[in-house]
Amino acid sequence: MAVKALVVGGGIAGLSAAFHLKRLAQAAGLPLQIGLLEQENRLGGKILTEQVGELVVEGGPDAFVSTKPAAVEMCRQLGLEGSLVGANLDRRRVYVLREGRLVELPEGLAMMVPARLGPVLASPLLTLGGKARMGLDLLLPARRGAEDESLGSFLSRRLGRQAYERMIEPLMSGIYAGDGDQLSLQATFPFLREWERRYGSLTRGAMALALARGRNGRAERGRSIFLTLPGGLGELVQALQAALGGVQLLPGVAARRVLRHGRAYRVLTSRGDFQAELVILATPAFASAELVRPLRAELSALLEGIEYASTATVSLAYREQDLPRPLDGHGYIIPRGEGRQALACTWTSTKFPHRAPAGVALLRVFIGRAGQPLREGSEPADLIAIAREELRMTLGLEAEPQLSRAYRWPRSMPQYNLGHPARLQAIQAEAEQLPGFDLAGAGYVGVGIPDCLSSGQAAAEGAIQHMLQASDRAADAAQFAQAI
Repeated sequence: MAVKALVVGGGIAGLSAAFHLKRLAQAAGLPLQIGLLEQENRLGGKILTEQVGELVVEGGPDAFVSTKPAAVEMCRQLGLEGSLVGANLDRRRVYVLREGRLVELPEGLAMMVPARLGPVLASPLLTLGGKARMGLDLLLPARRGAEDESLGSFLSRRLGRQAYERMIEPLMSGIYAGDGDQLSLQATFPFLREWERRYGSLTRGAMALALARGRNGRAERGRSIFLTLPGGLGELVQALQAALGGVQLLPGVAARRVLRHGRAYRVLTSRGDFQAELVILATPAFASAELVRPLRAELSALLEGIEYASTATVSLAYREQDLPRPLDGHGYIIPRGEGRQALACTWTSTKFPHRAPAGVALLRVFIGRAGQPLREGSEPADLIAIAREELRMTLGLEAEPQLSRAYRWPRSMPQYNLGHPARLQAIQAEAEQLPGFDLAGAGYVGVGIPDCLSSGQAAAEGAIQHMLQASDRAADAAQFAQAI
């Protein structure tokens, strides 16, 4: 079967790649047959929304950040921007589990770093010595070397180990499900190094950011940076799928190998072979490694080296009257040092009240992170048991849930460990040896929905640029032939 462009992977990055291939080809007047393969029988990847009566249950991500514009822009192009819903700001407390008790996270954090000292000094989360050590950030000289550093080492060096372990590490784990002592600063939060160099202090950098937001963001005050859609993020997938008219969508078709076929590619799948001039692999790095092994062994080895952590989410619904305490915030995060199997709990019906009817509390427990893997063969019942035990220990919640849903995500969270930036450079150099070929997805430069959308768009732009250059070369050759 012949197509001009083939996207492998029907998650949000692959859908974005197909969407932008179609849009850009039409704008450039290029005839482009596009196919999209997805081994699962549904599209959307880790975006999985279930509507259970009046409950909106998310199996994967439940929101995206507006500070990275790609997701908002995609919603605008799909006609969804007016439907976006922000998180509840009336009860936006976030708690940290400390020795089995919930302690409120200090207000005034900017990118995990305190921009206001008062709330931190008043917080019982840190000891007096921990607060004093944190204050040394204002006095310590900046490190000028260009070498990378682990996130845990950097933040401990600037703010102290106690502040890192009790306050910053659980916030970071909520993003990457990673081990901060292994994660690369340059690959995750490079702006923190820039703050150190520019301001001589992370605290002063956070204060500068907060001040800039205060000056320039008056229109944004009172608006949440966390956005979603009324029926869940599945609405974004549905809208993207509807916008792909003319694209050959093939769920339930698994790619097996990518081979060179003359100047094009031959993709072997569970339902026959495809030939394409352009190929975008929007699959996890380890899956892409298998696909390209016979095509380019060096690229395969580099991709295989990107580690992944397995995670799970469990959503539980209760009658509000059965709760031992009110859900007066967005939830709580759990430091690694607490030794719990869970890493966080979102109080979904408080964070997004539209997701549950009146009188019903919807909670979501996150399980699994680097260094604390899911047990092999964990079944939904096992995950639900872990989540219920977490709620019993922390909230004293003993009641039977009215609804329980567990979603297991094996090897779902890429780990941007030390060496990741250099690995990416090597991957890019290898991929450039394959004309019309590109990679997209969470494994490379960002794990969030906006990052994945941007990744798919960048791959599509590269593919269209390759086509235009090939067309120019063909035109030049034809003109030369006529001249001679």
